[in-house]
Amino acid sequence: MALVSKWDVIAGLSVAGLLLPEAIAYASIAGLPPQHGVVAAIAGLLIYALVGRSRFAIVAPTSSSAAILAAAAASAEMAQTPEQRLALAAGAVLLTGVFLLCASVARMGALAQFISRPVLRGFAFGLAIIIVLRQAPGLTGLELESHTAGGFVWALGWRLWEVNGASLGLGLGALALLLGLRRWPLAPAPFIALSLGVACAYFLDLDGLGVARVGHLDVTVMGPRLPDLSLESWEALARVALPLVLIIFAESWGSMRSLGLRHGDRLNPQRELFALGLANVVSGLLRGLPVGAGFSASFANEAAGAVSRVAGLVAGLCMVAMAALFAPLVARIPQPVLAAVVVYAVLPALDPRPLLHLWRIGRDQYLALAAALGVPLLGVVDGMLLAVALSVVATLGRLASPRIERLGRLADSRAYVDLVAHPEALTDPRILVVRPTEALFFANAETVFARMGDTLPSEEGTPVVILSLEDSSDLDATALEALIEWEAQLEGQGRVLLLARCKQHVRDLLLRAHPALADPQRSFWSVDEAVEAALALVEG
Repeated sequence: MALVSKWDVIAGLSVAGLLLPEAIAYASIAGLPPQHGVVAAIAGLLIYALVGRSRFAIVAPTSSSAAILAAAAASAEMAQTPEQRLALAAGAVLLTGVFLLCASVARMGALAQFISRPVLRGFAFGLAIIIVLRQAPGLTGLELESHTAGGFVWALGWRLWEVNGASLGLGLGALALLLGLRRWPLAPAPFIALSLGVACAYFLDLDGLGVARVGHLDVTVMGPRLPDLSLESWEALARVALPLVLIIFAESWGSMRSLGLRHGDRLNPQRELFALGLANVVSGLLRGLPVGAGFSASFANEAAGAVSRVAGLVAGLCMVAMAALFAPLVARIPQPVLAAVVVYAVLPALDPRPLLHLWRIGRDQYLALAAALGVPLLGVVDGMLLAVALSVVATLGRLASPRIERLGRLADSRAYVDLVAHPEALTDPRILVVRPTEALFFANAETVFARMGDTLPSEEGTPVVILSLEDSSDLDATALEALIEWEAQLEGQGRVLLLARCKQHVRDLLLRAHPALADPQRSFWSVDEAVEAALALVEG
């Protein structure tokens, strides 16, 4: 058996030092006691190290999943006491794990594709705004309750004169320290800030100044058990667990795949779904937060030199030791310092450059903007669902309304290109070559053929029409019938239809449905071959 690499041990120690303050901070985002974040980190690290396959993924609580958990528990509208809130949160995490396991069994690895990268970036930006605003109570010493960004700003504006100066000064000082430590990337900035916060609690009378502290960290009572919830509660949580499933797998698979491609590792999305599902089931049974492979922790693990999943195992065991040794110190962490750590953790998501890049290239910028605005205005869950719905609608809209390109031949070549982009391309007035820019299917076939038919009456003296099907690897029943009807329409006008770039599967389908179009004299592998056949027809 191979010895454990020293680099895995070093990376595991580094990741543990990073995750302890993050786990406490993310528990604060979810509105839960700190031990729930620590237990989730331990469960995620150990379970994924045993079951997962990515060498670098660090499965632990993330800011996005913690924020969605808080919104999901709030949207259930059943939490009357802290105990009920804990039970609802645990139930949501448990159901999330079960849904991920079911998705793995059903081989739904493409689930993450329902959240495009622009939507994910916009969602992360809007979520970061929400998270920063929700740290206002910790930074100011005020109790503010709202589910939207506007509500937080309004409530804070009406109570500015009640701000606790000591809390605000301590929080802003911690944030300035964290930003200053960014000059040294290897420095554990959150750990340093929290340690200095504990020192302040020892030497300053924070209670007398009205500065709140994190509170007791007790992981000894968090044994595995099912949440005590009614059937109605489980049904309500099932409806709000879907956003957690989507964001956890989208974010996790993005991290895993990026690192895997960088190092030539092949990953099976079904196996990763299973590992994430099992980790969340265990975390839910221990009443922990939802866990996923976040970008920051996973890339920090790679940067620290990890070479295998042993690094995550080492990190999990270190977290167990740290939770046992440092529990009394965690209780002394000032709440403003913890709020500053949370703000610092989500600052990368507030970088506007990825969103501005979408505007520069003119692609999907409105989807990203809808996600970025939807989360602060509508809340985390509704904002994300709106962004996903808009993404699907935009995709269907693009597929349903493809452009119809007229093709011409580039001089001295056999390449046929769009005449709009290449007006110098050569054409023959007797031959019309057209190409839909999307695959033909039930939602666009009739529209495409109607639009092509509308252009034909003005094409006097065009006896041959060539349809390039290079984007259509298959045809459903609607598209097939529409193609046959269009061929009949052209025949009634005295025109001949030829097919180019016709795939073998489409040829076999035509052979069964309309053998005339499948004839080798009418279906060709390339546009150039089809044009040569068309020239032979018009010249003959």
